[in-house]
Amino acid sequence: MAIFEGAGVALVTPMNENLEVNYDKLEELLEEQIAGGTDAIVICGTTGESATLTEEEHMRTIRFAIDKVNHRIPVVAGTGSNSTATATQMSKEAAEAGADGILLVTPYYNKGTQNGLIKHYTTITEEAKVPAILYNVPSRTGCSLAASTVAYLAKNAEYVTAIKEASGDISHVADIMYACDGAIDLYSGNDDQIVPILSLGGKGVISVLSNVAPKETHDIVALFLEGKIKESRELQLKALPLVHALFSEVNPIPVKAALNLMGKEVGPLRLPLTEMEAAHQEVLAEEMKKFGIKLA
Repeated sequence: MAIFEGAGVALVTPMNENLEVNYDKLEELLEEQIAGGTDAIVICGTTGESATLTEEEHMRTIRFAIDKVNHRIPVVAGTGSNSTATATQMSKEAAEAGADGILLVTPYYNKGTQNGLIKHYTTITEEAKVPAILYNVPSRTGCSLAASTVAYLAKNAEYVTAIKEASGDISHVADIMYACDGAIDLYSGNDDQIVPILSLGGKGVISVLSNVAPKETHDIVALFLEGKIKESRELQLKALPLVHALFSEVNPIPVKAALNLMGKEVGPLRLPLTEMEAAHQEVLAEEMKKFGIKLA
């Protein structure tokens, strides 16, 4: 069984003006996402500013989300690190807290060979014993999972069940699906490639767009899986200008700006991320309105 099928939101982490995590606002966002039809919560991923959360904040935020969602939809905890020991410890804690799955980005900076990646993921998942989603995003990490490595892990590491593919390379995605031969679930990591990845057998998307358009993102996947390919494709294409605006600066700068434009008051970003440039924000606001999103 897949951890989830459909659109999982890569949720922002709201901050107070003093840059502490705003848990009251986080609860509001969780409720709004569930009400909006989101199929899963992905907490403390890249979009959740995991890189600048302390380990204590990271785990408290994960536990908070698991507690507030309370089994209504799956919660996937971002517990990846470039330190295998750190990722293992956080993954074990997330599993003990009741996470339905963990999201494990490839090690960044120190990277690792393909054999090193196999040992990294095997070590974490053997200890945590919870379904794991590999996360391949080489533009951020400088480290890419080879199709053969994904296939080895899918077939030999008991708890490796899925991959979030954000390489942007559809040929690489096809190679992964061929090599795995049905042994892994596939999620798009790019909002502009949901339909292409579904066409290769994907289960859904882990989405930034879902923060501002949960129903529409859910519908792109649901329509496709219902066989309504034309309708799914039309909605995917309609969303493209908004998706491009949401990635006009480094994620999650634009999506936090978008939520603030909607009156959600998710607060500022932690350095080195800075507030969105005015010219980009103007384009973002215009594309949000065109898509039918109400601004405050």
